[in-house]
Amino acid sequence: MELEAAKVLAAGIAVGLGAIGPGIGEGIIAGRALEAMSRNPEMSDKLFTNMLVSMAIAESTAIYALLVAFIILFAI
Repeated sequence: MELEAAKVLAAGIAVGLGAIGPGIGEGIIAGRALEAMSRNPEMSDKLFTNMLVSMAIAESTAIYALLVAFIILFAI
């Protein structure tokens, strides 16, 4: 296998596997937050803020995977 083909394949695998976890995590976070908001509507503002922060932290993992893919493609 040529080096360029291996780099593209490795970058694709890095982004693909790096996006699975945050995608599942963000779905769980949103589902649980909506469930909590429906049970206790008075806490919706605080729950929504905490949900957004949690989703941003989960999304940062996917951004790190994208960064690793760019390093594989352009630095190696």
